[in-house]
Amino acid sequence: MTDASHTDLPRPVNWQLGRIVDELKAARTDWRTQSGRPLELGIRELPARAAIREIIEQLIGALFPMRLGPVDLRKESEDFYVGHTLDRALDALLGQVRLELRYFARQRGETNGELALQEQATAIVQDFANALPGLRRLLDTDVLAAYQGDPAARSVDEVLLCYPGILAVIHHRLANHLYKAGLPLLARIGSEIAHSATGIDIHPGAEIGHSFFIDHGTGVVIGETAVIGDRVRIYQAVTLGAKRFEVDDSGQLVKGQPRHPIIEDDVVIYAGATILGRITIGKGSTIGGNVWVTRSVPEGSNITQATLQQHAPGNER
Repeated sequence: MTDASHTDLPRPVNWQLGRIVDELKAARTDWRTQSGRPLELGIRELPARAAIREIIEQLIGALFPMRLGPVDLRKESEDFYVGHTLDRALDALLGQVRLELRYFARQRGETNGELALQEQATAIVQDFANALPGLRRLLDTDVLAAYQGDPAARSVDEVLLCYPGILAVIHHRLANHLYKAGLPLLARIGSEIAHSATGIDIHPGAEIGHSFFIDHGTGVVIGETAVIGDRVRIYQAVTLGAKRFEVDDSGQLVKGQPRHPIIEDDVVIYAGATILGRITIGKGSTIGGNVWVTRSVPEGSNITQATLQQHAPGNER
């Protein structure tokens, strides 16, 4: 008896890929023409998200080798691992920095030579490398703040290994340095990688003091021009956002204006609080859960839903 089961297999489908590929090429060409991008460039013009993710993982391993480095790392090879890993990470970062510098130079119509571009990129990456020991010490204050601020934490090692708020802050400290170095795209990619992993959205432009602790963390949003002092603690679903957006005469949003809150030292902001606009939350204040704050409050304030209702228009006596 002949086995004819092979004749029942489905035949390959003709997906008409030639036509689809041609149409996708036409769509890309239209976009590049409308955007004023050179059609003949022929090389990658933007940094790669996958490359940035790998660089950050390597940097985190070098910053905390025995806890966030490779599982088989031993103390006697710690320094070798750190040096080798930093060498790889910085070399890779140099290539990504060069891409961003070249991209924005083209956007501005500049024609800097490759040698000048390489020298500029090298100086930026060297400055970043020089900053890493200071960033490590700054992150130690964040880890300690998380341990001291959470009664459920059994050790600083648990905090570093497990807490999403710490992961988000590590990414932010690295991204903020890149942002201030004039690399907003690389910085934003780095912060959005943490956002995807933790649900915590910190714009790399936000300025954050030492000993910063985000507890639980999911849903936290911190805007670009927010300024946060030392020893600040915030909980999940807190928003430090803008109240309104200025527009120019043509109706386009004005970029870069200070529009997010200033949070002074030793402030605690509980879950669900929304603080909007360029207002100041005074030193040592406590902002209760689920409140909506759009006005500055003085030092030592204790803001709850009840106090906001008491001071609402029509309720004042």
